[in-house]
Amino acid sequence: MAMLEVKDLNVYYGMIQAIKGISFEVNQGEVIALIGANGAGKTTTLKSVVGILKFDAGEIYIDGESVQAAPLVCKKKIAYIPDNPDLYEFMSGIKYLNFIADVYGVGANQRQEKIRKYADLFEITADLAQPIAAYSHGMKQKLAIISAWLHDPKLIIMDEPFVGLDPKAAHILKGMMRELCDEGGAIFFSTHVLEVAEKLCDKVAIIKGGKLIRCGTMEEVKGDDSLEDVFLELEAEV
Repeated sequence: MAMLEVKDLNVYYGMIQAIKGISFEVNQGEVIALIGANGAGKTTTLKSVVGILKFDAGEIYIDGESVQAAPLVCKKKIAYIPDNPDLYEFMSGIKYLNFIADVYGVGANQRQEKIRKYADLFEITADLAQPIAAYSHGMKQKLAIISAWLHDPKLIIMDEPFVGLDPKAAHILKGMMRELCDEGGAIFFSTHVLEVAEKLCDKVAIIKGGKLIRCGTMEEVKGDDSLEDVFLELEAEV
């Protein structure tokens, strides 16, 4: 079953076409990476999927619901972590997590259990009472990840989620991503870290100049080559 279905997506910035008729699916249980050079259209695609950016043509469905026709229904089913999480820095970490839990109607028991579980995993429990303004970039990233997992989303969309994470935290996040998919969810994320995509993902989509130039299972996309070799070869083509 498709958790995310993108059909003939087109996005313009003024007269410039940033996304050029891309189509793909993210099915239940799948981890899919979107890779491409800077300016290729990764962030624009993700922002269109989560409803932050209006698109000019095409359709986007989340768990069968149209992002345009039923935006609130779709937003309840997803979580989004941008490449530079814009958190409420005047809040403490725990107040921010409770605020997000309130937005999604997460019950007291469930939120306490999840906050305790993930804060302990990421080793930031002792820091939750501190103002977010005092957090490092990596700590803010960990807080954003915890907030995304609070309401049991069916689909998590992340823009460069491993940037700023130390190796241990990156390993924990990979485990959380796989666990969510094993429980029937799905993950769609962008990354520059091709080794992570190659080891973690079920499928990969390569975007260049606003077009999807390759999309499929890891075996279909790279064959016997490394993902890095395939990516660099495709980037070199005119």
